[in-house]
Amino acid sequence: MIEFKKRWEITKNWQILFPFAGLVILCYLGYKFAGLWLKDYHIAIQLVCGLFIAYILLKVVVIIFKKLESKWIVKQRWEMIRIFIVFAITGSSSLVVGRPIIKLLGITKENLNIFVFWLLYVIIGLVFYQILLVTFGFLFGQGKFFWEFEKKMLQRLGLGRFFN
Repeated sequence: MIEFKKRWEITKNWQILFPFAGLVILCYLGYKFAGLWLKDYHIAIQLVCGLFIAYILLKVVVIIFKKLESKWIVKQRWEMIRIFIVFAITGSSSLVVGRPIIKLLGITKENLNIFVFWLLYVIIGLVFYQILLVTFGFLFGQGKFFWEFEKKMLQRLGLGRFFN
């Protein structure tokens, strides 16, 4: 445990929550992916395959961490896990928030071309993604990082002149 804390630059015990939450999320994703392919199999087989998929996802995430360490400026390495968790929550919740807005506006696949429907769905999802990213970033204590990230993203979209 001491080696783990040193590797992730964990100085306080509550910071272990984020690596633990990351592992739980990876295991859940592995189980869900295994369930997509192994619906008709016994739950034990799904769990074993889910753990294997989670292991592969963990290896991929560690590779991504190594690549992003030089780009993202954080005080401690464990904060990168917190940033990844914010991205995961934001991506999922932007779609959850976007669905009722689409329904409220009366946009359905039946009354629009399928291409136009999905284009509007993605645009509405992107708008809420931007708002939720900064909101969840502040809630998770990474407000400055996500505000700077958001400004860069908006500049790439051609909207940077509003934030200079």
